[in-house]
Amino acid sequence: MVTYGELLSELESLSEEQFARFNRKIINDSRLKILGVRTPILRKLAKKYSCEYENISRFPDEFYEVVFLKLSIAALLPYEKFITECDGCVELISDWALCDCFVPACIKKRRDDFIPFIKKYLRAERGYFSDGEFVRRFALTTLLHFYVDGKYLDLIFDSIASCKPDKYYTAMGAAWLLADVLIYDFFAGYEFLNSTMCDINVKLKAISKVCDSFRVTAEQKQKLRALRAEIRGKCGG
Repeated sequence: MVTYGELLSELESLSEEQFARFNRKIINDSRLKILGVRTPILRKLAKKYSCEYENISRFPDEFYEVVFLKLSIAALLPYEKFITECDGCVELISDWALCDCFVPACIKKRRDDFIPFIKKYLRAERGYFSDGEFVRRFALTTLLHFYVDGKYLDLIFDSIASCKPDKYYTAMGAAWLLADVLIYDFFAGYEFLNSTMCDINVKLKAISKVCDSFRVTAEQKQKLRALRAEIRGKCGG
């Protein structure tokens, strides 16, 4: 089994100081040190150490790259094992990069079973987990990765409406999810945009994302821009 010191030495040998400086500017977590190892390399290391989750999960949460590996290795676990570790993993998410890279593949075939976890994480407040903002974002990005189809649209709309998007990264996660729904099913997404259940900032951010996409028609973008103007007019913006 790899030791913590051996893993750090390996990570340091793969690090790039220029990339570390770049990551320090965009990753908003001063609690973690950043070595500067690129994501594709970290993913290869996660596969290399995929049988060492129990060992690596006990290492200190000192470096971004080590936490990334913990989450990435957990994401490779079989579903029954993963759900016993899921709460602890979610507690480790302290920035948008760790959140968005944490995509547990086992959920894909167990979507119905995982819904109670999504609902639990959507209710997360600071103090319940380490940071409610990113716990809620994880719930939303999990919906984005695995649930955007007709069967789960009601779940998605309820989740966007109830996610408490009072924090920036939660709101952006909700907008990203809603934008993907609009691309998947424009009519259903547009109807939800017109409802009062959706936060105004989430609506506006989702519309901006979709209008930047090549996957919707010019007519659909025109309709969204008209709705955006109407929303802004109602809220005085």
